[in-house]
Order: sequence, then structure tokens, then C-alpha cells
Amino acid sequence: MNFIRKNMSSLYLDILKEIGNIGAGHAATALSTLLNKKIDMTVPDVRIVSFNEMMELAGGAENVVAGVFLRIEGDAPGSMFFVLPLKQAENFIRALPVSIEFNAEEPLYNELAISALQELGNILSGSYLSSLSDFTNLSLFPSVPMLNIDMAGAIIGTGLLEVSQVSDYAIVIDTALNDEGNSGDSVKGHFFLLPDPESFQIIFKAFGVQDHE
Repeated sequence: MNFIRKNMSSLYLDILKEIGNIGAGHAATALSTLLNKKIDMTVPDVRIVSFNEMMELAGGAENVVAGVFLRIEGDAPGSMFFVLPLKQAENFIRALPVSIEFNAEEPLYNELAISALQELGNILSGSYLSSLSDFTNLSLFPSVPMLNIDMAGAIIGTGLLEVSQVSDYAIVIDTALNDEGNSGDSVKGHFFLLPDPESFQIIFKAFGVQDHE
């Protein structure tokens, strides 16, 4: 699948970054309502990475993270993961307007914490997919997200096995969420967008790339 990196030029990565920033803007509005405070979200970088690089960005296969997995359905099916280091998950939980006990060193799997993290993944994925759909005129919508706190390798591997798919490459959308009143509460995670093999060509075509061979 070398054509993926060849055809995904800096121009298309710039387009994806702009799409990500538009989605981040929509997500920030929704999160500001959820958290009852002004939230700023940016997409510092978008890039193509291999499966092994994807694991490295998650901190290594054995690194324990909070991970949201969902399927993308519609014109360009695929998978999406939102991976958040536990310390970052703790920052998000602490930013909520209600008190929820969650310790990154000893994560307590209480229903409120799980629900809050799942809603974060739901808001972000919905916002990004809506932005991508609007730009490409492709019909894209997320399945119900599933959240797990486990080793990154287990979360990502299990998600791909569930759809009997092993993807060679992923589009990484870095995400930075900031409480404008307190930069110390910054939350940084990674979105991994893994279109199904045939969906890469559909997305390329939507970007105006006709020949992928």
C-alpha cells in the first residue's frame, strides 16, 4: 500500500488538518456546554503512520490507555480509535463540573467516569466525521463507541479483529483540548482513522486523486 503515502501529499494532509480543525471547533462548542466552561480545541498535526508507528504513538503496545473504538459506516467504511493516556483522561475527568473519582495510577472503573470518557469520544468522533463528510460529500457516520481501559495493543488489536481487518496505515489526527482559563488542564490524545482498504481510494477520489496505482 505504498501508493497511500505517495498520493497522500502534503496538500491532502493540509486539507485533512483543516477538516480536523473545523471538526475540533464543533467539538469544542459541544464540550464547552458539557463542561460549562470555555474550551479551545486544535489539531496540531495530521499524518500517515504505519501500524507499528500507531502503536508507538499510543505509548507502546503494553501502555495502558483509555481507548474509544468505533466503526465508520456509510460510503467509506473504516475504523476509528481515540486513544487517551490515563493521565490525560484524569485531566478530563477533573475538568467536569461534577466530582468523579478517577485516579490514573489506580483507575476506578465507575460508571460515571466511563460514561464521561465515552461521551468525549462520541463528541469528537461525531464532529470529525461530520466535518469530513461535509467536505467530501461522502455519507459517513459513527457506530456507537465502545470504551475500554487496557493496554493499547489489546484495544487496537481487538478492535481490528472484531471487523476481521488488519490495516497497514492509519491517518493520525492529533487533538489538543484546552481549558482557556487553565492551561494546566490540557488534554492531548490521538485519533487514528483507519479506512478500510477500498475506502482509501474513495477518499482519494473525493480529494481529486484519480490514479492510485
